[in-house]
Amino acid sequence: MSGDLKDPRKSIPIGTMSAIGLTMVIYLLLAIWLSRVATVDELLNIDPGNIVMADKAAWSWAVVAGLLGATFSSALASMVAAPRVMQALGQHQILPSSDFVAEESVTGEPRHALLVTSVIVLATLLFAFFGGGLNAIAPLITMFFLLTYGTLNAVVLIEQTLGMVSFRPTLPIPRWVPLVGLLSCLFVMTLVNPVFSLIAIIFTLAIYAYLLRKKLRAPWGDVRSGLFMSLAEWAGERVSRLPGAPERTWSPSVLAPVMNAETMNGSYRFLRSIVSPQGSVRALGLYQTGHRESVEKLDLITQAFIADGVYARTTLLKVSDFESGVSTAIEVLASVFFRPNILFLPLFANEQQVDLENLLNEIAPFKIGVALLARHPVIDLGREQLINVWVREQGPDWKLGMRLSNLDLSVLLAYQLARNWRGRINLCMSVTDLETAIKARAYLNELIDLARLPAKTQVHVIEAPFYEALRQMPGADINFFGLPNDFDPVFLNEVIEIVGASCLFVRDSGDESALA
Repeated sequence: MSGDLKDPRKSIPIGTMSAIGLTMVIYLLLAIWLSRVATVDELLNIDPGNIVMADKAAWSWAVVAGLLGATFSSALASMVAAPRVMQALGQHQILPSSDFVAEESVTGEPRHALLVTSVIVLATLLFAFFGGGLNAIAPLITMFFLLTYGTLNAVVLIEQTLGMVSFRPTLPIPRWVPLVGLLSCLFVMTLVNPVFSLIAIIFTLAIYAYLLRKKLRAPWGDVRSGLFMSLAEWAGERVSRLPGAPERTWSPSVLAPVMNAETMNGSYRFLRSIVSPQGSVRALGLYQTGHRESVEKLDLITQAFIADGVYARTTLLKVSDFESGVSTAIEVLASVFFRPNILFLPLFANEQQVDLENLLNEIAPFKIGVALLARHPVIDLGREQLINVWVREQGPDWKLGMRLSNLDLSVLLAYQLARNWRGRINLCMSVTDLETAIKARAYLNELIDLARLPAKTQVHVIEAPFYEALRQMPGADINFFGLPNDFDPVFLNEVIEIVGASCLFVRDSGDESALA
């Protein structure tokens, strides 16, 4: 067996190529000999009881003996190799009941794997016996051989195309060789039996899907990561040459800086709701000298995001203070291709808002949206059902455009929440008179239509000053407000106190559009 060779890396290629070369010479000589001793009609006559080569040979018994010997040799090789292959699959936890088939006897023989393969062979022989002979299953077995050869050619072709440094074959071949091999295997499969070809491909894809669900980690890695990385690099290069259109491709990509993992854990459900299913979260763990342990558990939280189907990553950064750390991180990430487009910060205490004012001024040039979450200390996010989005008066023209007045990000995040909460959005506006109220209702209804908000979205226009309208508006689980360019902590505190529920203060980045 190959695993028992002294130097498999050297012996297997030499033995394989030697065997292929020798059998090719034998087959060519036999073809030439048969073309001289037999007619075309005799060669085309497929009769199991009449072997042309035996009839034309000087010793017909030698041909029959050779056929029996070749058959016995193949059966013996399969009997020895198949259990060891199954044992190897079991050792890597690929098969069901892998521990059972991976066991060895005292002498090192894979007895359990031999037992399982024997049952498979017996079932196949019984099927052939009652289903028309071995010829009934021969095409299917041929398909799996061809699929194996085709897959090997496909892997070599992909590796060569990617040009990764790790792919350094000791026997380099031109790229067209695996391409011809792959196409030839697919062509022969279709030629032999199209139905069995389809069955074999479906069965192989089912095995691949099964292995993906097992989430196996191969110690030697695989080609998929390199393939996707190369595709991403290729796509990134092409996109960089095209005119930017961030509105059409926008998806929430949140940067969540924290100085302890507990803060991130407290925001987990809300973050998952505003980014799922296509968004992403980057946890930025900021720590000062001697306090790295406070953010080390962020990896566990990002793994939870991934388990919930949300792309998430953790970055740890040593900083002198929170404000400078966030500012530096945003400045660095502004140049990457998949950069975050929302800075998420939870509001905890009034004394932090002085730092927030300086921070928001520093990051303003980098075109990143801002979402400040003030959680209610008792009801938190309530039943996670009702979302109030407060819209400022849009007079005097009351016209909708691709760029709304600091409203695009609020509408998009409210839609994300409503979709993941299966909740309802209320578009709310405070106006001073009846004439303005009529224009406001028309504006908000048009916004629902053009922004393609859910059908159950409601409009609430209240004829009262803003703070009074906050008191009159029925309660919601969370309220969205636009964050003014001139940061006003007094405004935030007054709104939070009057509303009596969780609030999200949002500032657009300028790259999103609710109407796109």
